[in-house]
Amino acid sequence: MKVVLITGASSGIGHATALRLAREGHHVVASARREDRLAELAGEIRADGGSVETRRLDVTGREEVAEFVDGAVERHGRVDVIVNNAGVMPLSRMDSLLVDEWDRMIDVNVRGLLHGIASALPHFQRAGSGHFVTVASIAAHEVSPTAAVYAATKHAAWAITEGLRQELEPGIRVTTVSPGVVESELADTITEAGAREWMRTYRANSIPSDAIAEAISYAINQPSGVDVNELVIRPVRQR
Repeated sequence: MKVVLITGASSGIGHATALRLAREGHHVVASARREDRLAELAGEIRADGGSVETRRLDVTGREEVAEFVDGAVERHGRVDVIVNNAGVMPLSRMDSLLVDEWDRMIDVNVRGLLHGIASALPHFQRAGSGHFVTVASIAAHEVSPTAAVYAATKHAAWAITEGLRQELEPGIRVTTVSPGVVESELADTITEAGAREWMRTYRANSIPSDAIAEAISYAINQPSGVDVNELVIRPVRQR
């Protein structure tokens, strides 16, 4: 059994990952801002016989993330995996100048990831083991109209995680997962009408969130000497 921390667990990939890993016998510490959703998730997991606890968490708060990770270590003696999954995607054209939304993406998608890394890394280094999992996006590898800032944040997530992998001593594993079009609530945050319409077409073919959860499970359940560095998963119709 591993102690697995997951951010952004109230819906989508985070929710599916929590369900799958708990079902596999891991202890899940699920976090998100929406406490009602976390309560529903915990109910699902416990009804299935799984082990879970939940914490309200806004990843943009550095001290809040540190308390989340440190608290898990205090309660369980260790943390084995942190899945940095929290993210937002309010797409828009650059000339719409939705600067507040740009800032929000940077705060959650980049700073939130850094806060998770900074909080877990000292514990992993003391233990000589641990596993960072970053949920990036296919947008880390390609840019599309309305997605310039989002793609920039996801490329940053990829670059940060790859740099971390190269710097760390053997024993601490690092995985970047880049999903393509996945069933999720991410598109619900889009306020610009044009981007919202374009996204309806773009998301016509999608895969379930559990497809990504299965990939994360594959990475963390490998033998300790195996490090799955990067996974790109998308629908067969997405090119």
